[in-house]
Amino acid sequence: MRLPQLRLDELLEELQARLDAARGTRDRVHSLLEAVLAVGRELELEQALRSIVQAAAVLVDAEYAALGVIGPDGRRLSEFLTVGVTEEQIARIGPYPEGHGILGELIRHPEPLRLAKLSQHPASYGVPAHHPPMNTFLGVPIRVRDQVFGNLYLTEKRGGAQFDEEDESVLSTLAVAAGVAIDNARLYEESRLRERWLRASAEITHSLMSGSDRSEVLALIAERAREITGAALAVVAVPMAGTDSLTVELAIGREAEAHRGMVLPTDGSLIGEAFSRAAPVSTPDISCDGRVCAGPPRFTGLGPAVAVPIGSGDGVRGVVLLVREAGRTVFAEQEDGPLQGFAAQAAVAMELAERRRDAERIAVLQDRDRIARDLHDLAIQRLFATGMTLQSAGRFIEHEEASRRVLRAVDDLDETIKIIRSTIFGLRSRDDEAAGPGLRARAVRVVGEAAPVLGFAPSVRMEGLLDTHVPKETADHVVAVLSEALTNVARHARAGRVEVALETDGRDVRLEVSDNGVGIPAGGRRSGLRNMAERARQLGGALETTGPPDGGTTLVWRVPVTER
Repeated sequence: MRLPQLRLDELLEELQARLDAARGTRDRVHSLLEAVLAVGRELELEQALRSIVQAAAVLVDAEYAALGVIGPDGRRLSEFLTVGVTEEQIARIGPYPEGHGILGELIRHPEPLRLAKLSQHPASYGVPAHHPPMNTFLGVPIRVRDQVFGNLYLTEKRGGAQFDEEDESVLSTLAVAAGVAIDNARLYEESRLRERWLRASAEITHSLMSGSDRSEVLALIAERAREITGAALAVVAVPMAGTDSLTVELAIGREAEAHRGMVLPTDGSLIGEAFSRAAPVSTPDISCDGRVCAGPPRFTGLGPAVAVPIGSGDGVRGVVLLVREAGRTVFAEQEDGPLQGFAAQAAVAMELAERRRDAERIAVLQDRDRIARDLHDLAIQRLFATGMTLQSAGRFIEHEEASRRVLRAVDDLDETIKIIRSTIFGLRSRDDEAAGPGLRARAVRVVGEAAPVLGFAPSVRMEGLLDTHVPKETADHVVAVLSEALTNVARHARAGRVEVALETDGRDVRLEVSDNGVGIPAGGRRSGLRNMAERARQLGGALETTGPPDGGTTLVWRVPVTER
């Protein structure tokens, strides 16, 4: 009876093992279903991605898990979400991976990959310093509508065990559910985004129809575009009349003050390229983009950017630049459509403002013509008739003194007629059309002419109503001083950078020219500085020169533009 008893024990043990395996499989399937439901409930894309990577770590009992989102170029990772690594560890490890080594292997070959030892794979690059040790590895791709969205990376199965086929099967099943969840989250996000664009468009249309000022509408457009796209900075640049440059008319957000009034060339700058091509131009990191013009640092801590033209074809009226913080997602192609539609509203705002300004100018000119016509047809004719009458009456006056007085009155009437005719001519002349270029255009031209001599293009920033508040005589002095200052820098400073700032507040006009050269020599000739100082004294202003602690020279020329 002993043998049958042993056989029965073995059968019972085998049965128990199968029951345990079945129970384990049941529990794992139950956990997988719970994970699928949990992931499917998320409608926010960021939260859905985090739920996916957390569920993956629990399902295969991995100590570390990550989800890498493949960027638009299809070769690099644009986002990297982790589980199991603390914030302190992340800070010590350094920047997130971009998709080299084993991580890049799944990008190049989107198929499940299971390894017993990471370091033994040919594509392994090793791990950075301060990185936790990782040996076992399991990775699977996540597909969204037959396109690879990203990859799940699992390492270090708990208990020192290896990832097996069942782990791979479970993770692959989760990846399918994750693809559906991501697609749903994207559709939800797109619908919400579309709703926000429509709401903003309605707000701007109402502002346009209510007759709001051009600057107010542009500010509203820039602010709404910045909010909806999650940008930290919004800049609006418009072309400067009489030049091949654009000037920043409006800046909202981070470090906005550093951008207002900047003058940018159409050739060689990011904004200028969008203006010339009449098409959106983007960059993954504007802080190190070669198309950013010289000048003080303006994009510290910022990264992805897109420049969108205002208008289309030959009717481009400016450019909107949107910049996100460093580390944020780059601007995708699907964002270009709403942005271009939004920028088109900015073009409408500009055109309406121009039409309104033209209508006001026409009304003023028509009123001038009416006044001139009335003066000519009524006042001059009556004065002329009165003069003729007095001149005729003078012949009948016998008293000599009275006769002289009448003739003098006739002469005064003739002079009055000449004055009125001169006034009529002034009313009918088009001074604004005959006038030369304004101070802004003249200053840009001087800077452009100095660039070949300097060997580089100076950065320029202008603020205030320079063409309106600065009289022509003062503007001539400003242009002369700017030319002299840049010539001195080119001859003596040996500088590698020059910054020009020209601004007015309606009371003073201020010109500042700074360079990083060798400074003003102690015993050198100072005739140029004396000339500039004399110009300032003639206009009731002053010239100051300083040597900043970091080297170079700063010249400040300031004169009043109104009587005090």
